[in-house]
Amino acid sequence: MPRIILMICVVSMGMATESFSQKKKLKDFFKFKNKEIVAFNPEDTIVQIEDDFFAIEDAYWDSLAMQEEVSLERELSLMHEDTAEVVLAYDVPVQVTEQLMIDSVWVTLREYYSVWSTTKVNPYKIDGEKFADTLALALTFDNPSLDWSMPIPKTVVTSPFGLRRWRWHYGDDLRLTIGDSVRSAFDGIVRLAQYDRYGYGHYILVRHYNGLETLYGHLSKRLLKPGDVVKAGDVIGLGGNTGRSSGPHLHFEMRYQGNAFNPREVFDFKNHTIRTTTMIVTPETFSYLTEARKIRYHRVRRGDTLGHISYRYGVSISKICRLNGIKRSSILRVGQRLRIT
Repeated sequence: MPRIILMICVVSMGMATESFSQKKKLKDFFKFKNKEIVAFNPEDTIVQIEDDFFAIEDAYWDSLAMQEEVSLERELSLMHEDTAEVVLAYDVPVQVTEQLMIDSVWVTLREYYSVWSTTKVNPYKIDGEKFADTLALALTFDNPSLDWSMPIPKTVVTSPFGLRRWRWHYGDDLRLTIGDSVRSAFDGIVRLAQYDRYGYGHYILVRHYNGLETLYGHLSKRLLKPGDVVKAGDVIGLGGNTGRSSGPHLHFEMRYQGNAFNPREVFDFKNHTIRTTTMIVTPETFSYLTEARKIRYHRVRRGDTLGHISYRYGVSISKICRLNGIKRSSILRVGQRLRIT
């Protein structure tokens, strides 16, 4: 399986009348200007890149046509040698240029790597409850080919997305046996692969080319690392029962800009297929957040401790103390109400 360091390859273009065979020094396809990316088309007309699917505008398609017409001295590798080292203000230094080619899929820095974290599930700081747009996200794509796969073939949902007792469940739990293969739902790149003792257990999060992300939790084994390139259907881990789990299952989440939404808007788990090839994201997609964020309380019973309450609700002791203005050493009274969300 190919592996990358988070990089974006510099792909250069000359004038439309120039030939690649002339082996002249080509212009950079993308340039930085005031921290915004602008594209230079073959006529050297500045075109602001929009936030569309792959967002490369006409210059991208022109470049593909030119590449088909001429033969290069050697085939482009996954990573071009001409790179520039840039330290992003995220978690770890990464080596970045301005464009990345993966299996003929072109991804721009602004569209794909503008926010990239190898430690946080949601680094985007975007409130889904305030989402006001309507946009279409292609789930499959013919040229270049992007496909889909069931995360577990022929499985059933054992616990759906939604309110589960006292807290919101942000994904679908899918039945499996420990050791079953768990597969990537779409083509993409692994952004996170780590262990969460009190939550997901061993889990992997994959960033997909349309901006969606999928998360696979409670694995018994992770088979990939951040930066690994995956195709739909590739095995990314083995099913398990790690983390906060009451039995073997796959916790499967789908997210857009860090905000989870119901996976069954995309997948028909009963019939083992996808519902549509294009997902329409609207404010209604995240309307559940109003209910999910309602304040909930726990009424202290005899024998309760902060540790017991913390484990029961999956909320840290420090958060319970902060929400209620108490200390870890505070004595709990029977009948006392403690805010937990």
